[in-house]
Amino acid sequence: MRILIKELRFETIIGILDTERVTPQPVVLHVTIDYTYQTGSFIDYAEIATFLEQTMQRERYALIEEALEDLLQKLLEKYPPIEKVKLTLLKPTILANAVVGLTQKIKRNKN
Repeated sequence: MRILIKELRFETIIGILDTERVTPQPVVLHVTIDYTYQTGSFIDYAEIATFLEQTMQRERYALIEEALEDLLQKLLEKYPPIEKVKLTLLKPTILANAVVGLTQKIKRNKN
C-alpha cells in the first residue's frame, strides 16, 4: 500500500538565520509511505500528519537536511510496517521569487 499526504501545511521554527530561529514560518510537507498492509492492521495517515507536524514544532530544526533525516528515522522507528518513505519539505516564503526545499528518501533495511 502507499500513503500519500500532499501539502501538509503548518508553521514552525526552522532555519539558521536569526529571524528564522525566533519567528515561525510556513512549511509544506509532501509524504509518500510504502508499507505492508495486513487485514485489520493499517497506518493512520491522520496520525502520521500530526506526528510530523508535532515533531517539527518540538525539535525546531536548523537545517532542512537535519529535519528530513530525523523525521525519516523517527517514522521507521514508530511504524514497523513502513518499508519506504519519501519526504519533501518546502519553505514557500523564504525567497520572494521561488519555493525552495529538499527531498529525501529512506528504505527500511531488512537484515
